[in-house]
Amino acid sequence: MCLRTFFLLFGVWGTSMLSAQEIVSALPLGGRTRAQIANQFKQPFVAYDVQCFRLLYTTNNTAGQLDTVSGLIAVPIDLTRTFPRLLYQHGTASEKTGVPSFDVFSGGEGERALLFAGLGFVTLMPDYLGLGIDKGFHPYVHAASEAWVAADMLRASTAFLYQYGVQTHDQLFVTGYSQGGHAAMAFHRDAELLWGQEFTVTASAPLSGPYSVGEVMRDLVLSDKVYMYPGYIPNTFIGYQGVYGNLYDSLSVVFRPEYLGDIVAFEKGQISLLELQIRLVAKLLLNELACRPRRLLRNEYLQAVMSMPDHPLNVALRDNNVYAWAPKAPMRLYYCSDDDQVPFQNSILARDSMIARGAQNVRAQDVKPNANHSQCAQPAIDSAIAFFLTYRYIGFASSTEEAASMPLLIAPNPTSGDVWLRGLPDAGQLSLTDFGGQLCHVTDVESAGDLALDLSALKNGLYAVRFLSNGGEVRLGKLVIQR
Repeated sequence: MCLRTFFLLFGVWGTSMLSAQEIVSALPLGGRTRAQIANQFKQPFVAYDVQCFRLLYTTNNTAGQLDTVSGLIAVPIDLTRTFPRLLYQHGTASEKTGVPSFDVFSGGEGERALLFAGLGFVTLMPDYLGLGIDKGFHPYVHAASEAWVAADMLRASTAFLYQYGVQTHDQLFVTGYSQGGHAAMAFHRDAELLWGQEFTVTASAPLSGPYSVGEVMRDLVLSDKVYMYPGYIPNTFIGYQGVYGNLYDSLSVVFRPEYLGDIVAFEKGQISLLELQIRLVAKLLLNELACRPRRLLRNEYLQAVMSMPDHPLNVALRDNNVYAWAPKAPMRLYYCSDDDQVPFQNSILARDSMIARGAQNVRAQDVKPNANHSQCAQPAIDSAIAFFLTYRYIGFASSTEEAASMPLLIAPNPTSGDVWLRGLPDAGQLSLTDFGGQLCHVTDVESAGDLALDLSALKNGLYAVRFLSNGGEVRLGKLVIQR
């Protein structure tokens, strides 16, 4: 990559005239070695060190206004290879910062990016509207925004990856668990039906998702069955009200007085979804002697929803079904039949509907029949990885100046500051960029041979080193500064 191109791209990052799918900033979060990742996940096929970043980028909110959101990008470290991309859509966040770009190193769902990237996938995990750094209320299980926010992250990441020196090819894998399963299916659908000239999904694996919001999930909530997750109901209602604007005039019309105060506090951001869940379960057990979420609703509102197919709530729920289409790319629906949060009938209905519409390569599989929703996550993820690895391709760079590059001989590496570059073939220019894409050091090389550098002014971290000779030869390397 020539320096002129680098500076042109970097200028986009700092511009004040932003439009959708542009990068605002990229914050390095840290990394893990292949050995650390392999040990953490007990996965012997991990082949790459990984570096992680919080990417801030622009998208549109549900009112069509420009918004800035966050997401996690995890990159396998090997500048000589071309990698596939993997989009992972996360599950329900119990707190605003309980999302991948904030929890990747704290035991949250984002840590799965380390495994995916260690296996050779450039991994993108959007935080969604209303979560992470974004303001406002999250439009929970809103299919359209789940899809377009992910698409905009893929678009915005292109400039970042180019600056970083990471090369990707056309393969694109899509997965996600729970709400993320719904979001993964939403993206796959819109990628094929709306953005087919831009994205080609290689394969997808939606995992234990509520694909039938308007039938399976609606019927569960309105059936008066015991269901221990009542917080999902106000979370969905408030989110859809923000999108559609016609579900109710006031929350007091929807929810009974004994539950209203906690729900209003949640709407205002005074308590988290986790705290709302705890409070509603306790009150339902006290007032109803069982956790039956439909008892949250005022009888008048409940009866209107049950008796009117075109009630605004029913229309909104059906609008966020994501199964009524026929995917072209292979799809696997992994689920557990004892799931206590998302009934497995979501997966069966989605599979049958897609096959009836002509889908040729859609399968559903019960990966652990006795597992509940939490216990189902790991076997579902493992199944998705195994499925994707049958398609994954990692190539050598072959069509850029970097493809023909020789490796740089750098010692010592890691270094505390002083470093030698051995056997440079000619005069030229040497540059170092950090893995946030910023140019950190440039040195003019006056002659062939060995070059000594003092890099003690640079911060600890991983750097891409690039030498361009006056004769046009490119040599690449990576350097760790560690004190």
